[in-house]
Amino acid sequence: MRIFVCVKQVPAGDSLLRVDDASGRIDDSGFSYEMNEPDAYALEEALQLKEKHGGDVVAVSAGPARAASTIREALAKGADRGILVEDDRLAAADAFVTARALAAAIRTEEFDLLLTGLQSDDAGFGQTGVLLAELLGIPHSTLIVEVQADGPRLRVKRELEAGWFQHIGIGLPALLTIQSGINKVRYATLMGIKRARNKPMARHDPADLGVDLSPAQTVRRLYVPAKTRQTEMIEGAAAEAAAKLIEKLKFEARVL
Repeated sequence: MRIFVCVKQVPAGDSLLRVDDASGRIDDSGFSYEMNEPDAYALEEALQLKEKHGGDVVAVSAGPARAASTIREALAKGADRGILVEDDRLAAADAFVTARALAAAIRTEEFDLLLTGLQSDDAGFGQTGVLLAELLGIPHSTLIVEVQADGPRLRVKRELEAGWFQHIGIGLPALLTIQSGINKVRYATLMGIKRARNKPMARHDPADLGVDLSPAQTVRRLYVPAKTRQTEMIEGAAAEAAAKLIEKLKFEARVL
């Protein structure tokens, strides 16, 4: 079974978030980066399926040159090779552009299963996996908390609302978006880190793949809401004033 896993490089959770008032953009000059946590669960699921059923795992990402370190992390944990669609513009690309870049690289390969995390820790749209499946013309299923392989088909368990679950069968090739917590993510061993240095990682230019990086969504400006203060005196008898105060706390301040 050949499994492709999409891994995204995102700002580390302890990075200080600042908005540049002049440009209306996030100031990323002090960011450190790490693998997107939901994608780490997808990678672990791919590695466990490989250990049970054989095959190989390919880590693929779309981003600037620094995203290669995230692919190397995946290789250190056990992935067999990596693919990076490299362009600085992909650092802030929307879900559709990212999916287009990933699809162009994956389309040149043969695969049985494609895994992504449910969403990214930075944007959190939860759209890239579904868009990728549509672009590749393969079936997909989301919010997966259990995967069982049975020949050319999978039996998967989906998490639904209100504590409900759904069991479905899906034929291969297919794409699954993996829910965080599906497994226990492994650490890269020292031997794995050493081996990762010699594992192949292909780099593709989006232009060579015929990928249009024109954004489908555009952020016009980011800004910190201005802090305002307003004092309102509530007059009347104590019971009447208390009733008015409770109403304002419920429907205006929304703290009750």
